[in-house]
Amino acid sequence: MFTHLRTHSHYSLLEALPKIPELIKKAKDSGMTSLALTDSGNLYGAIEFYKECLEHGIKPIIGVDFYVALRTRHDKEARIDNSRSRLVLLAENLTGYHNLLKLVTASYLEGFYYKPRIDRELLEKYNEGLIAIAKEEKNYKEIFKDRFYLESSLAIYDVYYLDPADRPALNTVLSIQEHLNRGGAFDEEQDLSFRTPEQARKDFSREALENTAKIADRCNLKLDLGKWIFPELEIPDGQSPDEALRNIVFDGIEKRGLEKTPEVLERIEYELKVIKDKGFQKYLLVVSDLLRYAHEHDILTNVRGSVAGSMITYLAGITNINPLEYQLPFERFLNPDRPSPPDIDLDIADNRRDELIEYTRKKYGENHVAQIGTFGTMMARGAVRDVTRAMGFSYELGDQIAKLIPFGAQGFPMTIERAFKESPELKEMYDSDADTRTILDMAQKIEGNARHVSVHAAGVVISPTALTDYTALQYDTKGEQKVITQYDMYSLDPNAGGEMTVGLLKFDLLGIRNLATIAETFERLKKIEGKELRLEDIPLDDKKTFEMLARGETEGTFQLNGPGMTKALMELKPTAIYDINVMVALYRPGPMDNINEYIARKHGEKPITYLHPKMKNFLEPTYGVLVYQDDLLLTAIEVAGYSWGEVDKFRKAVGKKIPEEMKKQHMMFVQGCITHGKMTRDKAEALWDLFVPFQGYGFNKAHAASYGHIAYITAYLKANFPEIYMSAVLTAESGDVNTIGIMVNECKRMGIEVLPPSINESFSQFSVIPLGSSTSKLHSEVELPRKYKIRFGLTTIKNFGQGISSSITAERKRVGKFKSLADFLDRIKDKNLNKKSLESLIKSGALEEFGERGELLANLDNLLSYHREQLNASDNQSSLFDLSSLPALRLEKAPEATLRDKLSWEKELLGLYVSGHPLEQYKEKFMSKEMNIKKLSNFREGTEAVIAGCVEGARDVLTKNNERMVFMKLADFSGSIEVAVFPRVLADYRQYVRTDNCIAIKGRVSKRKGETSFIAEKIKAL
Repeated sequence: MFTHLRTHSHYSLLEALPKIPELIKKAKDSGMTSLALTDSGNLYGAIEFYKECLEHGIKPIIGVDFYVALRTRHDKEARIDNSRSRLVLLAENLTGYHNLLKLVTASYLEGFYYKPRIDRELLEKYNEGLIAIAKEEKNYKEIFKDRFYLESSLAIYDVYYLDPADRPALNTVLSIQEHLNRGGAFDEEQDLSFRTPEQARKDFSREALENTAKIADRCNLKLDLGKWIFPELEIPDGQSPDEALRNIVFDGIEKRGLEKTPEVLERIEYELKVIKDKGFQKYLLVVSDLLRYAHEHDILTNVRGSVAGSMITYLAGITNINPLEYQLPFERFLNPDRPSPPDIDLDIADNRRDELIEYTRKKYGENHVAQIGTFGTMMARGAVRDVTRAMGFSYELGDQIAKLIPFGAQGFPMTIERAFKESPELKEMYDSDADTRTILDMAQKIEGNARHVSVHAAGVVISPTALTDYTALQYDTKGEQKVITQYDMYSLDPNAGGEMTVGLLKFDLLGIRNLATIAETFERLKKIEGKELRLEDIPLDDKKTFEMLARGETEGTFQLNGPGMTKALMELKPTAIYDINVMVALYRPGPMDNINEYIARKHGEKPITYLHPKMKNFLEPTYGVLVYQDDLLLTAIEVAGYSWGEVDKFRKAVGKKIPEEMKKQHMMFVQGCITHGKMTRDKAEALWDLFVPFQGYGFNKAHAASYGHIAYITAYLKANFPEIYMSAVLTAESGDVNTIGIMVNECKRMGIEVLPPSINESFSQFSVIPLGSSTSKLHSEVELPRKYKIRFGLTTIKNFGQGISSSITAERKRVGKFKSLADFLDRIKDKNLNKKSLESLIKSGALEEFGERGELLANLDNLLSYHREQLNASDNQSSLFDLSSLPALRLEKAPEATLRDKLSWEKELLGLYVSGHPLEQYKEKFMSKEMNIKKLSNFREGTEAVIAGCVEGARDVLTKNNERMVFMKLADFSGSIEVAVFPRVLADYRQYVRTDNCIAIKGRVSKRKGETSFIAEKIKAL
């Protein structure tokens, strides 16, 4: 029987087309019983391929189509070592597979030069268990002996796509690759399709076919998948893992200030037994150790997911909330019937995450720890843009098509096929325009293919032995020298990919900006007010916090901002942290409909009812409303008689919307309600119908409690330490101009002054400066006494680096504030105080206390000359006389800068207007109107409205009819929005569509692409 021995999948990254299920189906349909996967230089798809082959009765042969260095893998000389040859290596057995892992790793970590390369030294070291196939003998026969085959002696094809008609699609992905400068070329005449055994018998001799069959027969790899592999850790004093965990837990009782009540002790013993029976002690000890290090080094952490339901993790310092207080079930995290291992997702302050990973490397060994690789795929919009460029169509056409494709939801990505159903405009354009049809047809052929490999946002693996015993490794392609796995989490982690995985459990360490903001607030409070604050010290019943949320002042908080959530909080008027948890859980598609019911029942506007008496046991805190995924699971257990093992399958079916499984669960649930819960069929069906909105969107209660806790903390800090908290928020958001603009507007609304940078008051980042006990001079919605004002930082100025910023703040700390412009220029000896940086200081307003911006800018050359002379004198000072003879600083008179100039410079250098706003002169008009840009997001598609603002940018594009239209960004005091000005309107109002113009627009709300935009119909100047 014929077997393809050199087959490439889309994991060859823009060199081949077939997805692995398609390859295996093609082999199966062709009557083949075995198939090799030999992607170019990598093993990305090996586990997925192995698993799929076994599921479909095909023998998997795992190999690699390697690049071999011209000289050695260490030689990387231009125009010499970019040449290389190819060598296919196939694993005969487990030894061969492990050698493939090591060869691929070395080719990336040591031999990468344009491509990952191996050499003779590596082959001599790692050839056992491998069969080699090459065009030329070179020295391969000497190394591999009877395991080497010349390509000419085999029946072998190069496979890069399935059908001959796919060749244009390959050419397209090769063009995309060429655009990314990866190199690599194919003979355009060569057929690289998947040939049938019948064709092979026509093309090759019997001997060649027999040799190919011999190789296929020799390759019998059996991978030992499905185990759970935990890191090895040193346990002090010869303790067993059970003893070590028990000691940590009982120490935690005292640390947490808990009483040893029967309820607490019973819960501890129950959980410890389940953990021991499951064999998960080591895993929890490793996580506890990571969190111990974090806490000892003031790295703020939180957890996601069901782990917060464990008393053991709370006492071991892993989680932050007491599960007994929040009535969180341990079984949602771990239960005797659950077959899969625990899954603990940790949130880390994003500016300290690398520190924790570095500790992990040092603790467990550099070659035992790596971040997980993940694949960027060609999603619908991206595929359209790539294809447009590769096929030579205009950018404008690709942009127009891409923008008609709606955004997908988390876990449910958008496809072109689905976009046709959801976007009538896209389907119409496809049907009426030949170029659009060509682009979309091609995009569908490559959609979903792997485009590049990158670093998973959170995932880290820790292995008991060298990681190359389990996965190939490489560097992150962004050039940061981070070592990552070639297998993604679906191939590595049983929690992600099921039983047929390598078995390395993923440690999820996700960097969260809000935690960094909280930590920064704590640090600033300590420095500025001498106040020590920790997460566990913050009261959870702060009246001021709940009153602030009830007023809708949510900007800058975690999970609680945004117009929809804010409106719901104002109606809810939260009075306890449990209300916050409920909102975090319900404010998502599906369960969102239950928000109004919860609010009405909380305020006594609707009666509290339960569809079954037993549901009161767990729904009483939420007034009988289904809120959490746990509510569904407990209903299934209490009312329908499920076991925890059965309910785990139920959870996965509901969460992943698996139709066949949902159908089975529907029947099982209804029947269980009838027999176990003694309900009528109609009531059982009514109960099932309540579950439907939770499909794919349900939050588990522990997750909501964890996120609700952090959300509350951010609100507490904003309510009680507004200026310090908002300065920390601004610092955390540095670099995101849009968010900074929103936060600055929020500060102004709160009566907090936000001022341009100042060489005498600014530090590197946003900082607070004491105001005394004055009330803010700003017109704001709240007239409260403020203690501080906020200053922009020096490094927030464009073209102004950390080095010169540090020089200024260090000099200020050493001697004191600068007394004059001359004093500043005299004392700053940093050569980076050059024309560019000095101009940036002047334009941004950082030197305004020593001179007017227009005058300083006109004297820029004088200032630089003076500074140069000071530097030279400092370098060559031979006597006091030399220094005293230097000329004094004199400024020539010059016109003052206009407000328009100042605002323009601030916009350019700080990203937003600080001293004022072009719309200030029209503020009374705005204040008298109910409408603003932010409110448009609450309006429906097609709603007519009039908005006004300042044009922050305008971009001309050509329509498919070759007419000119404009997309512009319009901003007011509440936010910004994209406005489309179509050709007919543009012809009448072109003069108004210019950057910095202040205009009013009558038009209609558009809700396409999951975003709110505006379509202009009439425009006039303000």
